[in-house]
Formats: sequence, structure tokens, C-alpha cells
Amino acid sequence: MKPIRKFRLQRSLRQLGPGLITGAADDDPSGIATYSQAGAQFGFSMLWTVVFTLPLMVAIQIVGARIGYVTRRGLAANIRQAFPRSVLLAVVGMLLVANTLNLAADIAAMAEALRLLVGGSAHVYAVTFGLLCLVLQVFLPYQAYVRWLKWLTLALLSYVAVAWTVHLDWAQVAREIVMPRMAWDHDLLLMVVALFGTTISPYLFFWQAGQEVEETSDSAPHTASEVRLHLRRIKVDTIAGMGFSNLVAFFIILSTAATLHAAGVTDIQTSAQAAEALRPLAGDLAFLLFSLGIIGTGLLAVPVLAGSAGYAVAEAAGWPGSLSARLDKGEGRGFYAVIAASTVGGVALCFTPTDPVRELFWAAVLNGVIAVPIMVVMMLLASRAATMGPHAIGRRLRWMGWVATGAMALMVVAMLVTL
Repeated sequence: MKPIRKFRLQRSLRQLGPGLITGAADDDPSGIATYSQAGAQFGFSMLWTVVFTLPLMVAIQIVGARIGYVTRRGLAANIRQAFPRSVLLAVVGMLLVANTLNLAADIAAMAEALRLLVGGSAHVYAVTFGLLCLVLQVFLPYQAYVRWLKWLTLALLSYVAVAWTVHLDWAQVAREIVMPRMAWDHDLLLMVVALFGTTISPYLFFWQAGQEVEETSDSAPHTASEVRLHLRRIKVDTIAGMGFSNLVAFFIILSTAATLHAAGVTDIQTSAQAAEALRPLAGDLAFLLFSLGIIGTGLLAVPVLAGSAGYAVAEAAGWPGSLSARLDKGEGRGFYAVIAASTVGGVALCFTPTDPVRELFWAAVLNGVIAVPIMVVMMLLASRAATMGPHAIGRRLRWMGWVATGAMALMVVAMLVTL
């Protein structure tokens, strides 16, 4: 029985790919900072957002993945074909602005976390991290690169471990999830939009769709049974990835609520600041785990951010874009140029007088705002027979996708109204 179980486990793990990596990349340093701020400022009362967004996040990511697999084109390529050029430019432009800010914030957070651990210059570490991510993305073969990203997802388990280093009243936690104590003012709505934006982020849509294209880059037609099988794999992969992502987010809010909020530390601006604040409250082990998690998830998220920008711009411009392209053979120059420009731009912003790490929270808010029009476009594409053929999304997925879009839009409107 043991060899059979081992084979089944290996087969199950092989099914996990784009969805798992996408979900793990969602808990980037920007997300960690936002979740930490939520736990520190509002305590356990923000845990409900992680539970509420999980099915919505799963639905919208499955929509994006299905578009990529069925059409064998990324989101931007489909938008280019189905919508006016103004829509394409607006969507890609919004994505680039949000990604550049996110990249800068993530690289700076990684550098600051390493400085806290070993000392030295955060600027030197920022350049080193940026170059490392860029070199691996450009020169490492695609399959090896994806395996490397899969292993990096394990870094997120450090946040689960942090929660077990502190004392928790699980009865109170359960009560706050079911019946959170909240005053629906502007500050709370701003935080909810930030949490929604860092959980349901536009760059994740483009990345997972692009990865599904990478996974099915062959030109041979698929039979109906093969398509159904792969769509089931997408569903399993995405549920696993998004479940993992939200589990980690849950434990970040949980641990910071139990330590920082309980101690009256309610203003956390960065992920590195959250790690440093944990040391006197939860001990050196919690500090170490939190800091290592920032670096590990940053190494995972930076390539995803840059890669999603590369997919979007290359598809919008009509260039070939694939991580399987060989630069030494003259392939994918435009695609890799966008990745390089995005990464270098993020590193450069780390040297500006305005510390980009301070903008982590606002990057999440921005993602929440721009996600709404992008989600509308995605839902229209996925429901369009001219785009999806016989594999347009069904009633249940369509309903869940529009609920996710409506919930995000409602929070954004409520935030703007209370300004």
C-alpha cells in the first residue's frame, strides 16, 4: 500500500502548479504588511474578511485560469481581441502602475527584513534581491524555475508557526469570526478595501492565466475529455492555492492581533516593522520566523509581479511572451525587457526619498480599486462564446464571479462615499 500511496501523493502534487504559486504569491510582503496592520489595528475582528473572500477569490482565479487554458492566450491578448484599444490600454496601464508600486514595496521590505536579521545596508540588499529574481527569471529554464517557486511556497508556513508561539483564546477567535465587533467608519472600510485588494489582486489574474498558457503551449487540439480533465485540474489547483493563501493570511492577522493589538501596538506600517514589534512581545523565535517569511515570500512574489507585467505588455503589443523563451536564441526580447524594466524600476524606487515600503498599505488599496474594472472585463470574456467557444463558464461560476466583482465594487464605493 505504501508505494501506491506514494504514487498518489506524487500525482496530486504534480497537479499543483499555477494555482498554488499564484496563491502563495498573494501573500507577498505588501500583503503581509496589510494583514499585520489589520490585526494590529482591529484585532480579531478582521478575520472574517479572510473567510469571506476565499470562495470569491477561488471563483475569479478559476475564471482567469480557464480563459488562459481554453483560448491559449493570456488575459491581455484576449482583451486586445475582444475590446476596444482604449480598454486594453486602461487595463494594462492600471496593472503596470500597481505592479511597479508593489514591486518596490516588496523588494524594500525584503531588504529591511534581512537588515534586521544580519545588519548591513538595506539598499545593497534591495539591489541584490532585485538582480537575483531577474537573473533566475530570465536565465533559468521554465520547468526548473516553476519547481523552485513551488518550494518557496513553504516559506509561508512560518506564519502558521508564529501563531503557535503565542497564547490564543480560540473561543474568542471563533466569536470574532462569526460576530465581529466593528464600527463601519471610513478607517474600517479603507482597511476592508485594502484586505480585499491584497487578497484579490489584479496581477494574480494575469499571472495564472499566463501560466496556464505556458502549461499548454503545444498547438495540438485537445479532445473534449482532455479539456474536462484539465478544467478539473485547474479547479483543484486553484482551490488548493487560494486555500493555502488565505490560511496564511488568517494566521498573520491572528498572530498580530494576539500580540500587537493586545499590547496596544496598533500602528504597523510595514511587514518588517511588524516582525520587529513581535520580538519583545512573542520572543526571538516569532521574530525570526516572521522575518524569514518576508524574505521567502518576497522571492516568490517579485517574479510573479514582474512576470505578470511582462505577460500583459507583451500580449497587448502582440509580442511573443513566454518564460520558456530562450534569450540566448533571440527569443522573447520584448517580454524579458518588460520584466527587467519592472524589476529595475522597483529597485530604483527603493532609493527615492519617499520610502516605498510606507506605501505597502496604499498599494493594497490601489489593487482593490483597479481590480473592479479588470474583474468586469474578465467576467465578460469568460461568458463570451466568441472567446471561450463551448467552454464558456457555467451558471454557478458566473454567479460566483459576479458576486466577487460586486462585493469588491461595493466596498470601494462605500470607502469613497465615506471620504
